[in-house]
Amino acid sequence: MSRGFDRFDFDDLRGSGFHSGRDVGSGSSSAWDKCRALQNVHRDEDRADRLEREKLQRPREERPTLPREERVQAILEQRIRAKYTDRHKEYSLRDSEIHALGEVGKFRIIAVNDLAEFAYNGERSRAESDVQNLTRQSLIRQTGVADPEHSLTQVVSLTKQGHRLLSRGKVVPSRQATYYGLKKPKEAFHDADLYRLYHKVSDEIEAGGGRVHRVLLDYELKQELYARLARAAKHGDRDAATLKEEIAQRFHLQVVSGKIPIPDLRIEYTNENDTEIQRRDLELTTEHYRPQGLSEKARAGFQLYARHQETDRLRRIRDELELSSAILRL
Repeated sequence: MSRGFDRFDFDDLRGSGFHSGRDVGSGSSSAWDKCRALQNVHRDEDRADRLEREKLQRPREERPTLPREERVQAILEQRIRAKYTDRHKEYSLRDSEIHALGEVGKFRIIAVNDLAEFAYNGERSRAESDVQNLTRQSLIRQTGVADPEHSLTQVVSLTKQGHRLLSRGKVVPSRQATYYGLKKPKEAFHDADLYRLYHKVSDEIEAGGGRVHRVLLDYELKQELYARLARAAKHGDRDAATLKEEIAQRFHLQVVSGKIPIPDLRIEYTNENDTEIQRRDLELTTEHYRPQGLSEKARAGFQLYARHQETDRLRRIRDELELSSAILRL
């Protein structure tokens, strides 16, 4: 649902145009290469689907503990409340509540059920108690957002007070952006799912020995990209196409059809015994994506995900476009 950058405007890549990406006049060798690439994508998706089913069927106690779960458990064991003061206001908070504030701030909006699952290791009663206390102290706000079936999902976001306390308390690293309030209510359900997507991928990174350092939402990438392009354009010594290519490379992005597509979520991390920053650019595609938008996201090199009920349709569109990009289930 993120947008691309084109001529100092962010364009919605879910446009109405249709471009299959097929090469007119391609020889049989090219057609065979595309066929083999799609077969490899289907194989990878089948394997990922099988592993996902096995994970869901396996009880939590029968699988190895994830590094994230170990960190969360250490936080949950600290039950003593501490006093926090900000602008003559005093708050009584446990470590788990401070951790919850940090999680909500990084992602702007989180479904209450997902917060309980990932920030509380599934301890829903503890999560509900903390959410109620944070709400009473006006640090977070609960609201209901409609899913595609028009059912309400309870989500939480920081209030301005909560964001101020979080920012001054140095709970998250200084380079990690945090947010408060709902900016795009129509996209709230989509944005809330990014927290689940993040943990799906970050757990995979940590399982391979990696360490996550920062999360960037499309808000932050857009702001930084816009500012850099605006500054560079003032000099006027390069044409627009060259300028876009240079800025895109600086942000580790690509120019596609004259635009710079921006992912929903970027994870910056380092691998074990390595200090070089690696990046995973993730896009949560939805049933509202048009063929052109899906094509541009795939050509930008993003890792594509979709909700379970929307995956099959999006994969069919992908096959019609002959794109060699896997669409994994969230």
